[in-house]
Amino acid sequence: MLIGYARVSTERQDLAAQLKGLADLGVDRARIYTDKRTGRSMKNRPGLTQAIAALRPDDVLVVTKLDRLARSVPDARDLVGQVYDKGAALQLGSSLHDPEDPVGKFLFNALAMVAEFESDLNRQRTMEGLAIARAQGRLNGKPPKLNERRTKKLLQDYEAGTATVGQLAEDYNVSRATVYRTIKRARASEGTAP
Repeated sequence: MLIGYARVSTERQDLAAQLKGLADLGVDRARIYTDKRTGRSMKNRPGLTQAIAALRPDDVLVVTKLDRLARSVPDARDLVGQVYDKGAALQLGSSLHDPEDPVGKFLFNALAMVAEFESDLNRQRTMEGLAIARAQGRLNGKPPKLNERRTKKLLQDYEAGTATVGQLAEDYNVSRATVYRTIKRARASEGTAP
């Protein structure tokens, strides 16, 4: 029996292409397990855990590409070990992986290294982009909940001692944490110490 697995790392990505690819490879939709928003972590993949648990001897775990299964060489080897411990096989696209064949073993490791390399490059480009955006002042987190006028008024009320943090939070319809952040941000922009 064919068991399929599809995964996307972020909310913006779509499983449709992988689901179609698995269907084209003969995997029944009812036997496809999926995970969304996994990033690089192997910890939060209930779909993969279920797919491996569903494997029986002589079953085949099918993924469209190796990087959908694992993003590092150690993770790929570990997962393949789990599949073969169940007496099942692994199919990458249309190719059945044979761990006993030296060429198959080499190709699998090469594919795993390429997946890890691509993942590392993507992470590096993201970090570089974030650093550039920060340096240009374009990356400042979420916008403040209070506009400039309300921020100044809140700081005046706080410094005058006319209201407690809890009362300010209630008056401005924000959390206590937001009141503290607003005070800190307002003082930093005025150049006064917290």
